[in-house]
Amino acid sequence: MPLPEKALIAQIRRLAKPPMRRQSGTVGPVRNAVLTGIGDDCAVLRLLPRHEFLVTTDFTLEGIHFRRDWHPPESVGHRCLARGLSDIAAMGGEPVAAFLSLALPRDLPQSWVARFLGGLISLAKKNGITLAGGDTAESPDGILADIMVVGTSPKGKSVLRSGARPGDRVFVSGRLGGSAAAVLRMRTKPKKKLNPRDFSRHFYPEPRIEVGRALREKGLASAMIDTSDGLSTDLGHLCQESGVGAEIDAALIPRARIEKSAREVDLDLALHGGEDYELLFTVPPGKRVPSQLAGVALTHIGQITRGKKVFLCTGPNLARELEPKGWEHFRGR
Repeated sequence: MPLPEKALIAQIRRLAKPPMRRQSGTVGPVRNAVLTGIGDDCAVLRLLPRHEFLVTTDFTLEGIHFRRDWHPPESVGHRCLARGLSDIAAMGGEPVAAFLSLALPRDLPQSWVARFLGGLISLAKKNGITLAGGDTAESPDGILADIMVVGTSPKGKSVLRSGARPGDRVFVSGRLGGSAAAVLRMRTKPKKKLNPRDFSRHFYPEPRIEVGRALREKGLASAMIDTSDGLSTDLGHLCQESGVGAEIDAALIPRARIEKSAREVDLDLALHGGEDYELLFTVPPGKRVPSQLAGVALTHIGQITRGKKVFLCTGPNLARELEPKGWEHFRGR
């Protein structure tokens, strides 16, 4: 059984001490942004001059985003926060604070809760942000975690989904399909436990905060989105918001390797598998894009077109419309 609410909040407060963070080449506490965290009715955040605030929220639901028999508690906590951090990265932003609302069933062991918090707060400290508040409640059925992340970016500089223009090139960071490969393996071989270290992009994804920030600072990205729902779906979102179409080359899509082998995942997993939390972005003509940013590979996979549809090129003069088959809640499967 989880600790009583007051004791659980006290435990979270002890774990969530403000970290030291690196910002603009300096190291120091987050006192310039988070004035008051856990302990009052509200957190108090300082609005930074000449900056705008970014706010995102994401659910993590048992049976939808994780299963207790598949995912270690530390992984669930890590992935919960990674979802929100990835949204901040996709805007080219700097994360500042997180807020966690946590509903727990009565029969859940407190050890599970402690390990969940350990995974979440470890990622928070790694990214120099404070867990500044939230809520706790008893759940009648299953675990529900709602994470809200607040970030900043210089005024007028946030990278939106709506900035792509015909002629822009399409890039993606890292490799795709690794998370979906882990889910497929767990579904097809449910009795075989996966080693999280072999499928780290699923169990412990790294939000591309530094990549997103560098793309914004260098003025490279005209539009950007993270690949939380899958390349086919997220590229569709970006094109819809920008009022454009796209053509991408199947041979150029960087595919993840399964475990430590040289074998790459199937193209379908790279196209439609979500939860990779890589960055998908567009770059205007004439701007030079490095092969890597912050140690992460950047790959040119296509271009933006004047039409409204997205096409996948599979060979010389061979192309088909790319149907978005990534994750979408409430869609029949």
